[in-house]
Amino acid sequence: MEINNKKWTGYTLTLAAGLLLGVLLRGCIGCNGVAAGGTEEEGDAVWTCSMDPQVKQPQPGKCPKCGMDLIKMEKGMTPSSDIDPDAVMFSDEAMALANVETTIVGAPSGNKEIRLFGKIEPDQRQQQSQSAYVGGRIERLCINAVGDQVGKGQTLAVIYSPELYTAEQELVSALSTSQKVLIDAATEKLRLLNIPQSQIDEVVKTGKASPYVQLKANTSGTVVKKQVEQGDYVRQGQPLLQIANLSRVWAIFQAYESDLPFVHRGQQVQFTAEALPGETFTGWVTFVDPVLNGQTRTAGVRVELTNNGGRFKPEMLLVGHVAASMQKYADEGVIIPKSAVLWTGRRSVVYVKDDVEQQPTFLLRQVTLGPSLPDGYVVTDGLAEGEEIVTNGVFAIDAAAQLDGKRSMMNQ
Repeated sequence: MEINNKKWTGYTLTLAAGLLLGVLLRGCIGCNGVAAGGTEEEGDAVWTCSMDPQVKQPQPGKCPKCGMDLIKMEKGMTPSSDIDPDAVMFSDEAMALANVETTIVGAPSGNKEIRLFGKIEPDQRQQQSQSAYVGGRIERLCINAVGDQVGKGQTLAVIYSPELYTAEQELVSALSTSQKVLIDAATEKLRLLNIPQSQIDEVVKTGKASPYVQLKANTSGTVVKKQVEQGDYVRQGQPLLQIANLSRVWAIFQAYESDLPFVHRGQQVQFTAEALPGETFTGWVTFVDPVLNGQTRTAGVRVELTNNGGRFKPEMLLVGHVAASMQKYADEGVIIPKSAVLWTGRRSVVYVKDDVEQQPTFLLRQVTLGPSLPDGYVVTDGLAEGEEIVTNGVFAIDAAAQLDGKRSMMNQ
């Protein structure tokens, strides 16, 4: 909220400055009084205010409003009879005083450079969670720390489980009855607890139940998360360890929502890592998160990488760069500088130069903005390639329009 207040305060101060400059630039419109001290000029000469070409007097003198000396209107300075009543006309002197600059708009071209920040994460498709199949106590933990390498089928922990002991006793009791239905039911119960077949066969062979079970690794890789210690009591299904195969990893970058229109699958990303200075790596976007983070206003951009030699380590910080081509927007609109746009909160407007008039004349026009660029906007509607718009001094022109009661950003 504080940032928005500062933003609106800046807009208010800028608009106030434009209004003040407009007061200095504009004189009265249609004043017929003649300043004292003027001398009558013979013929049909017309005298005007350099700050307001629409002020016309039959003889020299001073502008009744701004007090500046009137100048003789040269041939071609008189506006045409069919000029738009909302047009704002400036003299060359007023243009220079207000520092008004114009630019001819053109079609999008070149590339937009997007900077991305991210980090290395394990490939989630090659990551497994090792959970307790039965509740009990961790009698022995075979994993010492995060980073330990394990192989598929390796014993990770030995669990003492009264629950398992009870289930095996049921199998022993069923064996003593020699009833196949009971034996099959007790055996299936042990299988559902993910007890190894070798341990079930041992119970059948010896007729003795055991309260201990070995937890085996269901994948090969690196322990990336350890959630239990030896001696802890665990529940059935409780995660104990996370094992990831780091032969392939993900580089997850965060893209701001304003940059998302320029990021897509198959796009090349060049990035560097703080832990690997002097090297530049290349990857391709394989996935763009369809959901924004509500707090950071970013979406994840995934780049999949082969991790030969384990150089990329989880949580390693990255800085990426994407060069987005603007050619795809060539058929959608034109590019204008950000300084040309007056934004009211509900609509965006620009001032377009009228090429029919010899004197600088400008008309307000509403436009539809597309994607944002570092220094400009793509305009999807309201402007055509080759038109000339005001890119500097826009607030001064709008202030003059407001003082004259014409269409402006505030009363359109």
